[in-house]
Amino acid sequence: MNFEELFSQNKEINLFGRYITLDDIEPILKKWNTKNQLTIEGYSVLKKPIYSYQIGEGEIRIMMWSQMHGNESTTTKALFDLLSLLQNKSELAKDLLSKFTFFCLPMLNPDGAKVYTRENANQIDLNRDAQNLSQPESKILRACFDKFKPNYCYNLHDQRTIFGAGNTGKPATISFLSPSYNESCDYNESRIKALNVIATMNDELQKHVPNQIGRFDDVFNLNCVGDTFQSLNVPTILFEAGHYQNDYNREFSRKFIFFALLSSFKHFYENDIVDNRIDDYLNIPQNKVVFYDIVYKNIKINYDGNKIISNFAIQYKEELFDNNVCFTAYFVKIGDLENYFGHIEIDAKQAIYTDDNDNIPKLNEKANFYLDKNTKIVNGLIKN
Repeated sequence: MNFEELFSQNKEINLFGRYITLDDIEPILKKWNTKNQLTIEGYSVLKKPIYSYQIGEGEIRIMMWSQMHGNESTTTKALFDLLSLLQNKSELAKDLLSKFTFFCLPMLNPDGAKVYTRENANQIDLNRDAQNLSQPESKILRACFDKFKPNYCYNLHDQRTIFGAGNTGKPATISFLSPSYNESCDYNESRIKALNVIATMNDELQKHVPNQIGRFDDVFNLNCVGDTFQSLNVPTILFEAGHYQNDYNREFSRKFIFFALLSSFKHFYENDIVDNRIDDYLNIPQNKVVFYDIVYKNIKINYDGNKIISNFAIQYKEELFDNNVCFTAYFVKIGDLENYFGHIEIDAKQAIYTDDNDNIPKLNEKANFYLDKNTKIVNGLIKN
C-alpha cells in the first residue's frame, strides 16, 4: 500500500491550516450525503448542529470523533482525507466499506471550533465530562456510543508543541494511548486489543517519521472519555497529532494521522493483529515536556551593569484574529535550559540583548528585541 500516493490522491483540499470550523466541513459533508449517510445527532450549547457520518456495511464497527476540543483540528482534516478516500469507488475503498462500518462525529465541539478554544461554550472540557455528562455535546457522544455499539473507538486530538518523543531529542509528531480502565492501569482484553492496534500503526509510522512517535501517560481518570469507554470493554485509542519540523499548519502531521488510520484498517483487514504486543507498545517512548518553539543560547543580558551570558526560551500562543490563527511569541523561560530543546535553536554568539523598554527579557512578554542593537527580532525570529 503506497500511503504517500493515497494521501496525495485523497487529501481534502478544502481544509487547510489550523482554523477549521463547522462552516468549513458542513458543505463537504452535505456533498457526500448521497445515501443519507449524514445525520444531525443533536445540537451544541449555541444550537449548532453536531453531525454524524456513517458509511460502510462491514462487521467491524469503528467509531471516530474529532474536535471535541475546538482548537484541535489536525485530526479533523485527516478524518476528512479518509472519508474522501472512501468516496472514490476504488478497489481499496470498496474493500474497506465491505469490511468496516465507520461512524464519525467529525466536529463534536462546533462552538469551541468557532472561537478556537479547547472548551465548549460553557467553558467545559468535554474530555473531562464523561461521567457527569453535564453538556449537550457530551450527552450526544455517549448516546452515539450506546446506539452504534462500536468494536473500536478512535478518539482524535492534537497535542502541543512542547512534547518530545522520550529522550530522542525529536518532537512527538504523533502520539498514542491505550487508556487505562482502572486505577491500577492493568491490562485486560479490551486494553490489549487497543494497544495491539497502536503497535501496528507505530510499525508503519516509523518508516515515515522515525523516532518521532510518542506514548501518552496512562494515569487513570474515569472522567476522560477514553478511560470511560475502555472501562466499558470497548477498545479505545487516543490519537494525538503533534509538531513536525517547521509545520505549524500541521499539514505533515495530518498526513501521518491519515497513514496511521489506514495502517490500522489494513492490519484489521489482513488479520495481522498479534495476540499481545504489550512490550512493543511500552517500547514506544513516553511523551516528555522537553520542547520550546524557539530557544536562544549564549545571549548577553545586562543586569544592572553586570553582563551575564544566558539563554531564554520562547513559546507561541495560538491566538485567533480575523478568522486566522496567529502564532504570537512570548518569553516563557530565562536561564538554564539544559535537557530542553527548541524547534528552532539560535546561537546568539554572545550578542547583547536590548529592547524598547528595560533591555531585560521578561516572562510572558512578547518576544520583540534586538541583538547588538542592529539585528531586529520580531515575534521571536530575525526580521529579514
